Amino acid sequence: MLYFDTSAVLPYYREEAASRPVQQMLQASTRPVLVSHLTRVEVASALARWVRMDELSEAQANRIESAFLEDLRAGRFVRVSLDPEVFERACHWLLTRRSSLRTLDALHLAAAEICGAELVTLDRPLVQAARLFGVTVRCPGEDPAEEDQVD
Repeated sequence: MLYFDTSAVLPYYREEAASRPVQQMLQASTRPVLVSHLTRVEVASALARWVRMDELSEAQANRIESAFLEDLRAGRFVRVSLDPEVFERACHWLLTRRSSLRTLDALHLAAAEICGAELVTLDRPLVQAARLFGVTVRCPGEDPAEEDQVD
């Protein structure tokens, strides 16, 4: 099973360097891809930032938001709850002081681990933290051979 953090979700909707490998990974997945409720907030934040910085028009941002919400409704992405166990695990990793994990990334990492899913992210510090803490992680586009290895 795959868990996409927000950095892996966004290239599916907006053309970026990682868009093709992300699209291939999603299309090859035979099961719904997990995201957390946090992803919805982070997508909204990214869209607002891109509009403010004139990287997207309001209409483009609205189309991306609508497409993402439709994919949630259709089951392409399945939201998992951030239960107290997720917060405790994230806090544990932060308190080791062995990585550059940030709060929201620690929550994504903990959610993936607790769900027993492979974390998919484009965030290099998160990739490093996942490897440090023994969480299976994949970075789309990092190794082309990996794109064929979906759940």
